[in-house]
Amino acid sequence: MAKKNKQPEIDFYYMNYGQASNDEKDEKAKRKKAKEREKRIKENRAKQEESFDIDTETVIQMTNRNKIKQEEQRKRKLTQEEKRKKIRNKKIIIVLEILLLLGAIIGGITFAMVSPIFNIKEIQVVNNNHINSETIISLSEMQLDENIFRFNSGKVIKKIKENPYIKNVKIHRKIPNTIQIEVEERQHAYSVDFLGKYAYVDKQGYILEISEDNMQKMILQGIETKEEQVLEGARLNEEDLKKLEDVIKIMNATKEYELDTKVTSIDITNKNEYSIYLEQEKKKVYLGDNSNLGNKMLYVNAIIEKEKGKQGEIFANGDLNNKFRVYFRESLNV
Repeated sequence: MAKKNKQPEIDFYYMNYGQASNDEKDEKAKRKKAKEREKRIKENRAKQEESFDIDTETVIQMTNRNKIKQEEQRKRKLTQEEKRKKIRNKKIIIVLEILLLLGAIIGGITFAMVSPIFNIKEIQVVNNNHINSETIISLSEMQLDENIFRFNSGKVIKKIKENPYIKNVKIHRKIPNTIQIEVEERQHAYSVDFLGKYAYVDKQGYILEISEDNMQKMILQGIETKEEQVLEGARLNEEDLKKLEDVIKIMNATKEYELDTKVTSIDITNKNEYSIYLEQEKKKVYLGDNSNLGNKMLYVNAIIEKEKGKQGEIFANGDLNNKFRVYFRESLNV
């Protein structure tokens, strides 16, 4: 019989023992590490408990709050700085735009002042009736081919108003080369006896002209303005101006009965004894003061109609509220 090969025997005890020994070592190492970790945790916790202080903790918390507050302030500061920067930039842009606009304006003005396109070619005068256009243009001292922007309109207006008939003046520049002078004239309303001549006066008391002809205007008699003060362009004195207001009232009252065109003169020597003369009717009317003018004219008109063709005087210078009756006295010197 063939011999069987003998198999080596395995020592299972040894293997089991050796494996158990390694596992035990690992387990011990783990437990040791766990104990050390637990120890470190306890030590750290003990240190924290030993170092804990309420005051210190409060300081730490306040420090943290201060840091947060400072951070918020820093952010606000940055935001405010950005706003200021935006405002500053906006101002810079506005200034630049203004400078550009001023530059354009200055350039335009310079061009307008030197360009022959804007030289005066025509001077027009409008709304003038009594004073002719040539006289007004001459007073203005403006010249053709003068630059339309170079003259001083204020000085031109002052020059034109040297004529007593000119009340107001407006100067219009019509681009590119035309000047329009718009005037408002005073109107001759009354004439004043003056050294054998007549001074033309408007309703505001301005003396417009001195002439030998009264132009068939109503004559004011008895003014108090001194002869040397009766000059063209001057004005009646203060007392005469007050009486002139009464004259206007008297004429308005006569107009209600269509007598205004028949009045040829008013005597204003005494403000309590005004009188008017109607040459066509050959009658002088004594009005007294300026009271009850409407009622006085009512009676005057009735007497004129009744005493048509008779020369004489009408007395309406009493107090109508105190039983005074307006009456007529015929003149015997015919």
